[in-house]
Amino acid sequence: MKMSDSIAQLAEALSKAQGQIDDATKTGINPHFRSKYADLAAVRSVIREPLAVNDISVIQAPRTLDGEVEVE
Repeated sequence: MKMSDSIAQLAEALSKAQGQIDDATKTGINPHFRSKYADLAAVRSVIREPLAVNDISVIQAPRTLDGEVEVE
């Protein structure tokens, strides 16, 4: 994966997005620890629009390691 020398634009966009992101609702239940958690769908629903309006995307790039496929 190629990287930029500077993250200035990304840092600014992330700062703006963070100010727009609300807490995800904890609807998942972990019976082992008797606790609630925000599942992936809940997190995605609160970050999707703030990231998009600040031109930030989330990707999951596949790669292989030791003959196995992973998501980076």
